[in-house]
Order: sequence, then structure tokens, then C-alpha cells
Amino acid sequence: MTDQTVEDINYRTIDGTDLLARLYRPDTTGPAPFVVDAHGGAWGSGDRLNNEIIHQDFVRNGIGVFAVDFRLSSEAKFPGPVADVNYAVRWFKANAKTLGIEAGPIGGLGSSSGAQQMGLVAFQPNDPLYCTAKPALGGIDASLAFFVACWPILDPLARYRMAQETGKERLVNAHNAYFPDEDAMALGNPALVIERGAATHKPPMLIVQGTADQNVNHDRADMFAASYRAAGGSVDVHKYDGQPHTFITANPDDAATKAAIVTLRDFVLAQA
Repeated sequence: MTDQTVEDINYRTIDGTDLLARLYRPDTTGPAPFVVDAHGGAWGSGDRLNNEIIHQDFVRNGIGVFAVDFRLSSEAKFPGPVADVNYAVRWFKANAKTLGIEAGPIGGLGSSSGAQQMGLVAFQPNDPLYCTAKPALGGIDASLAFFVACWPILDPLARYRMAQETGKERLVNAHNAYFPDEDAMALGNPALVIERGAATHKPPMLIVQGTADQNVNHDRADMFAASYRAAGGSVDVHKYDGQPHTFITANPDDAATKAAIVTLRDFVLAQA
């Protein structure tokens, strides 16, 4: 990739914090599908480069990426970081032409805790809790054409209770740093949004999950998928035997990683 293919852009400054996004431009003619990426890191760590292995494959194969930083839990509690991700989607839509981009369908990708954030954008793009008013973005909504969830935390309340029961103090502390309380975990909960019938949008979804994930029970992916389908949504679940949390980024040379990236790529290209 050349310097012209990848660039960092300041998409928002809030409370003195500059939020950057890494833009990957595919070398294609005509409209290209784009993915806005929200990284994982238990809401308190990581950045726009977390899923770089996925981004690089995407851009080589005709998919653009807008991978965003957002305020971490040390800087803002829920719902602030979700509002950052919502803003990023709208900002990209509003500025794509100025950036010289001919964008096709624009979807979202969220990994781990980032899937909680992107899930709320996917299912409730116009919720005023997350959709911060901005005159320059007037008339632009954050709706997504599709949603890819990698090892997702789609039910943060269930994951919090699992972490408590199994003594995973690091995860318990991460939840407490991001969510004000359990009521917030229930409110900012993509799985419960679907179960409550509160979703205004249900884009087609792909879930990628390892069966040896110690950070979230892999059965949660199946439970969510059943609920999503019952609510009228379309979702494919791809599981990878023996793979841990973040397996794509943790084991980039593994056969399961390579297979999963092809699955991600094919799903996005199929939306175009």
C-alpha cells in the first residue's frame, strides 16, 4: 500500500481530545463498499490499528475502511464513546465526496467491545442518546448497510455477570470503568435492544466467533442470532473451533485466521 492509499484524519475534536480515523482507499474504479471499524479493548484500550490485518486485506481486495478512534473509558463513560462512533459514521458519509471517495454501501465492523458500540449504531442510528446534533451533519444519519461483529460483546450485562461469576476481575473492572451501572449495561445492550423490539434498523449481519473464547461464551453468538432472526433480521454465524478471543489479530498466520478473513471479505463484497 502506498502513502496515498492510507491516511489518518482528524474527524472530531471533543473535550480537548482529537479523534483520528485511518482511511484505507481501495484502488478500484466505480463505487467501493466501505467499512467503518470500531476496535475492541474492553472499552479502555486499543486504537484504530487494532484490526489492521483485516483492513489491509480489505483494501487489497476492493473494500475501503474508515477505522476510528473514540474516547476510551478513561476519558468518557457510556454513552459518550458510542456517540463518537455514531458521529464517525455520519462524518464519513458527509465528507466522502470531499475526500475523493466514491462510496458504495457503507457498513460497520465492531470487534469485541467495539461490537457493543457499533451494534447500537447499527440498530439505533438515530437515537438521540448517541446521535449528537451537529449542523454540518444535518440530514446525514448513521444507518449502516450491513454489520460485521467479530467475537462480539453484544450483551454486556450477561458478560459482566459471567465475569463476576468466574472471577475475571480485569473484565469486571473494565465494565465498571465504562458503564455507570448495570442499568446502563442493560440500556446500551444490542442484544436487549433486539429483544425489547427497540431496534429501528436491522441490517444484514455476520458474526465471527471462536469456540475457545474465554472473554465471552461462544453460545452467546447463537443466542443473539436466534433473537435477531426472530425479529426479522438476517445473520450468519461462523464459528472457528479452538480459537480464542481476538484470534484473527492474535494469530495472524493461523489457518483459521486466514479462513475467517476470507469469510469477512466475501460477506462485505456480497453487500455491494
